Amino acid sequence: MAKLPKPLNEAEETFALQCKCYRLDPEREHIFCAGRNWRLDFSWPKLRLAVELEGGVHRIKGRFERDIEKYNTLTMMGWRLLRFTKKMVESGEALEKTQAIIVQLGGLK
Repeated sequence: MAKLPKPLNEAEETFALQCKCYRLDPEREHIFCAGRNWRLDFSWPKLRLAVELEGGVHRIKGRFERDIEKYNTLTMMGWRLLRFTKKMVESGEALEKTQAIIVQLGGLK
């Protein structure tokens, strides 16, 4: 049985709806590194593009260092990473920049 994605927080819910409206079709909770349980908030694996939405949980002791390790590994594996805040999602900036890079990478015509 397929694992259900974790519940969306407000920023993730907003970004997911924006992506759906613009037919960007991201994969949620993609595990990109064998042997690690690192999950990406939103990803386009064929384009090797990831979007991470940063929030309060990332300020928890130890979480910041683990996130840095995850992001560095992702980059070393040839992925592009975009990081956004809730404010950037709400303003539309996150969607605009994500859509622009997807077009640049040939993911949308």
